[in-house]
Parts: sequence; structure tokens; C-alpha cells
Amino acid sequence: MTVTDSFSRLANLRKWNVGVGTLHLAQAVAILAISTSFAIPIAATVQTGPPGAAGSLTQRSTVFEVRFAWAVALFLLLAAGDHLLMVMPKVRSWYEANLLKGVNYARWAEYSVSASVMIVLIGLLTGINDLYAVIGIFGVNAAMILFGALMEQVNVDRDKVNWLPFVFGCVAGVVPWIAIVVAVVRSSTNGPTNEVPPFVYAIIVTEFLFFNCFALNQWLQYRGRASGTGKFANYLYGEKVYLVLSLAAKSALAWQVFGGTLAS
Repeated sequence: MTVTDSFSRLANLRKWNVGVGTLHLAQAVAILAISTSFAIPIAATVQTGPPGAAGSLTQRSTVFEVRFAWAVALFLLLAAGDHLLMVMPKVRSWYEANLLKGVNYARWAEYSVSASVMIVLIGLLTGINDLYAVIGIFGVNAAMILFGALMEQVNVDRDKVNWLPFVFGCVAGVVPWIAIVVAVVRSSTNGPTNEVPPFVYAIIVTEFLFFNCFALNQWLQYRGRASGTGKFANYLYGEKVYLVLSLAAKSALAWQVFGGTLAS
């Protein structure tokens, strides 16, 4: 890739960051402005006797409630902040220098929180509202994202791609989805009055596909790098795909959640 081509692609990415960041921000404001106060409680069981003793795990209480409008706005605002910050003069030079090396630390930092909030919300909609389960789901999803960051870090200036971080990230990433599927299955087998509503199924399918598209994008990037052919051999092309995927995945979840729970 020539210097002129790099300059042109980076200039184009600045426009994309402004556009995508602005759309995320606008959606966050809209969600907060028109949503109801729908919330789901987070509960925890407290051990009140010796481990395993009869009745020692019967005390369960609400710790706090998750207001969905604020949670949806949070992951949208995190994305908006990430993208818009990347066009600020001093930050932009750091961001673009890293892109030319094949890494984007800001992206992974944002995803580690925003994507983890997203998966927690999906879990809550399927009945996973135990405090300890929520912490675990958030943590293992954040670990998946950080493996993505590690994938980029360990492969800077390497001639042969090290795929281990990618593999470990995929292993970690599937865990929350297993929990969600189990929750849905258990709910649906408890009778028609306890079934998960159709919009939740739509969210699960949509977001599962989107989450896997992020992994596919990274796989295509490094396969392209290894072969030296195709659009994905250029890291900046994959960066633009991440921008599109981020907007699509977050927008889809935001408005599906709104339609199912937050519309008045």
C-alpha cells in the first residue's frame, strides 16, 4: 500500500468515524427521550447457613434494577465517544499510527464494555438476572474482546500469524450464548405462560449473527494478511468493516429492545 493510498484511506476513515459516531449519539439521545422506565431487577441469593445446609440458600433479594433505556443509551454513547474521539487532532495521530501497524486499542477498549453491556441485556431478557451470573457473563464477554486486542498485539510485525488469541477468544465468546440458550430452553419447557416472547428470539438470532461477524472480520483480516491477497489484506479495509458492524449491531439491538420493552 502506497503512502498516497494510506493517506486517502485514513482520510476516508475520519469521515466514517464522524458519521458513525454521530449516528450513535443521535440514537442514544432519541432512546432516552422517547423510552419508558422499563427495568429488570438484578437479584442475589445470600447464604444464611453452613454450605449445603437445608434452607441456607433460600434468602434472595433485589440488589438493584437495570433501567433499559439508560443501558441502551450507555452502549450507544460509548460507541459515539470512541468514534468521535478518534477524529480529535492529538488522538487521531495516535489512532492512525496504530492503524498503520495493524492495531486499534481504542476499538477493543470500547467493545470490552459496550458489547458486554449488550450481552448482559440480552441475558436479562431471557431471565438471567442473577447478580453472580450477570457478573460472569459481563466478564467472560469482556475477556473475549480483550483476546481480540491480544490477537492484534501479538501479530504486529510477525511474518506468520499466531492464531491462539483468536481461538481462545472464540472459546470465551461462546460461553454467554450457551447460558442464553439454556435460559431460553428452560423457560420454554415450563409451559406457554413462561415462554420467551418472539422479539427476544429475534434479538438472540440477530445479535448472535452480528457478534460472529466481528470474529469473521478479524479472521478475514488475518487470512488476507497471511495470503497477501484480497481486500482484507489491507487492515484499513477491515477497520471500516468494524465501523459498519458496530453501527449495525448496536442499532439493531437498541431498536429491537425499544420495540419490545421501551415503547410507550
